[in-house]
Amino acid sequence: MKNLILIALALVAIQATAQEQKKSHKKGEHHRSIAMALLSANEIATLQTKKMTLHLDLNESQQRDIQKINLKNAAERKAHMEAKKTKKESGNTKKPTSDERFAMMNKMLDQKIAEKAEMKKILNSDQYEKWKKAHARMSAKRKAHAKKNA
Repeated sequence: MKNLILIALALVAIQATAQEQKKSHKKGEHHRSIAMALLSANEIATLQTKKMTLHLDLNESQQRDIQKINLKNAAERKAHMEAKKTKKESGNTKKPTSDERFAMMNKMLDQKIAEKAEMKKILNSDQYEKWKKAHARMSAKRKAHAKKNA
């Protein structure tokens, strides 16, 4: 009987420890997003370009072209986040209508199509395939994370 109680207590202790680790992991993710929010669009674009250079082995010409794309995307994301933050602080948050939602999704997909076309022009075929695989992997990871937090 004592052994069963000790085993049960050990399992409860292990479970509690695992729960604490999950909570601290989420805090780490939150700190990363705050750190990224504190960077300028230029700094974010530079970091992304350097990561892509390491991953895809870009030459200098490709780096300059991709830096421009990353800078444009980072600036748009920053502006969107600021607008969202301002809207949230003013208390004007409401769900978009189906027409607004359609327009947002349409705009987002147009941007993705344009980005893909630009990347196809800049990268060679091996680099482009590697970029597509990495892009798909990140997208799947984001979807899984969103589904987990929903």
